[in-house]
Amino acid sequence: MSAIIITGAREHNLKNLDLSIPKDRFVVMTGVSGSGKSSLAFDTIYAEGQRRYVESLSSYARQFLGLMDKPDVDRIDGLSPSISIDQKTVSHNPRSTVGTTTEIYDYLRLLYARVGHPKCPFDKTEITKLSLDEIVQRAQEQLTTQAANHKSAPNVFQILSPVVRNKKGEFKDLFANLRSKGFHDIIVDGQNFNLSDEISLLKANPHTISAVIDTVSVSHADLKNPIFVSNLSSRLTTSFQLALSLSVGLAILKSESQEILYSENFACSVCGHALPEIEPRMFSFNSPLGACEQCKGLGIIEKIDPERIINPRLSYNQGGILPLNRLLLSETWYTRLIQTVAETEGVSLTTPLGQLTDQERQILLYGTGREYEVVGRNLKGKVTSIHEIWDGIIPRLEQRYLETTSEWSRMDLGQYIRQELCPSCLGLKLKKAVLAITIDNLNIIEMTNQPVSDLKVYFEKSLALILSPYELQVAKGIIKEVTTRLNFLDNVGLGYLDLARASRTLSGGEQQRIRLASQIGTGLTGVLYVLDEPSIGLHSRDVDALIASLRHLV
Repeated sequence: MSAIIITGAREHNLKNLDLSIPKDRFVVMTGVSGSGKSSLAFDTIYAEGQRRYVESLSSYARQFLGLMDKPDVDRIDGLSPSISIDQKTVSHNPRSTVGTTTEIYDYLRLLYARVGHPKCPFDKTEITKLSLDEIVQRAQEQLTTQAANHKSAPNVFQILSPVVRNKKGEFKDLFANLRSKGFHDIIVDGQNFNLSDEISLLKANPHTISAVIDTVSVSHADLKNPIFVSNLSSRLTTSFQLALSLSVGLAILKSESQEILYSENFACSVCGHALPEIEPRMFSFNSPLGACEQCKGLGIIEKIDPERIINPRLSYNQGGILPLNRLLLSETWYTRLIQTVAETEGVSLTTPLGQLTDQERQILLYGTGREYEVVGRNLKGKVTSIHEIWDGIIPRLEQRYLETTSEWSRMDLGQYIRQELCPSCLGLKLKKAVLAITIDNLNIIEMTNQPVSDLKVYFEKSLALILSPYELQVAKGIIKEVTTRLNFLDNVGLGYLDLARASRTLSGGEQQRIRLASQIGTGLTGVLYVLDEPSIGLHSRDVDALIASLRHLV
């Protein structure tokens, strides 16, 4: 059937309307406000198309979708499954961004997990992960190179296991354990010791201790002997395997001129900081694996604003600390604690808060960290005492705001809350170790902070030149998907947005065009799309690009 035929449409203010709408065409409904445009397009055509599609599903699937009311219409023929893209569905989730809505951020997470370069978040040293075979191969190459450069005399190498790296202690138990395992020599803070000797270390000083696993002598002539080379490879494999097992994945190849540290984990060669296996979930600010531990992936923290809770003209006893007004109506252990702290520290509770010194206000609001004995009567009337540390009024209020299950309490305290940039992640939402994983020296948040139009050019022209041939082979499919979605966003006039932009800060028109770009990206045709003023808020120069994008849906 080449048309949608509607008979007897009476939804809302429609007056028993009969009409035919051609299929696989752009159809524009215009008219004054209240003329029934939305009643026909959304509440009749879209609603019936959606209802019929849901009814075609199994009864098991329908129970999760719920019942849908049939619109007031006699009959609709030639109807396709329908999708509505309106301006009313605006996300208020603080975690929703342009990147997550369009799923571009999901592809970026995959990209960083596959070809990102991890660095130590503390000293910025690049972190590499090697297998045992790769470590042996690199060590053998190092031996060969050094022997070729020093042909006159044999070159002596030591294979070490760094069992302690810059830690305080005497380590007598460690020495005894190494002795029992048959080790003879160790290196402590650069000095050689025999484990049979008495080794005394200062407990308060940090020490670095390595067990000597093997000592290898290699000359240039030896490397021309195939049997020697074969035996050397087996010997290195055995020695490095032991070294790695002893120090949980670290081993050192030491010569007279240098030390090379190898790691079979994602671990820093300088400070030993280790990363878990890199996976896409680590780059999600909605996952505990990647989210900043202080702000839980929001990039902001909520704090009580001292200026909002204080009336400087009133004293504490007069209700000058607004959230505590109701507490003054009765005596509780908390009010007794405040009175005890005030008496002990010499803070007046009858002086207007604005006339207190900064130190006195600091004691009341942020505490002293000291313990106080609070004396009072319990519920049975018996005089008793408790000991409690005073951490201040504001930390208690913040704890109550975070932990309360009462919606009323949360709204009541919410009026005193202000949002601050998270001091741990500086608004970047992710853990420092995750932010240290980069592509082209950009972490994933810095990548999403670029405008869509700039990011599109970067993915189309620059990124392929930066990646190695192996990385490009791995990332080729991901780059294609990201570029396609960025093109759709740019074509619907959203090139000025960045992927990190919060969805709740977007206008209705921007939200609608984002969902429109997502639908275009699915490549789904033969579907009835119902759009609500898709060009609203769009500059006239971008209308042609929007129409060209809409043609992908037909």
